[in-house]
Amino acid sequence: MALRERLATFPLRCPQCGAELRLIAFVTATEPVARILTHLGEPAQPPRIAPARGPPAWDDLLAPLPDWDALAQPAPEFEFDQRISW
Repeated sequence: MALRERLATFPLRCPQCGAELRLIAFVTATEPVARILTHLGEPAQPPRIAPARGPPAWDDLLAPLPDWDALAQPAPEFEFDQRISW
């Protein structure tokens, strides 16, 4: 069972029999943690941090952006009264 699957279950229940688990120790030393992870088939080193992405490539668009001002609707020739009269 992979480490990810172990962490997906309720942490205080045995994944095989469902019995309650007790914490007996916290392993904080680097070497034993690396050996345990290697034994479980998990990487002992953290993943590399990916480089930050640049901004979107707006200049590389295939088609030019439309002129939004030219697409605007003209103002009506009359004044519309929006007051409620009920």
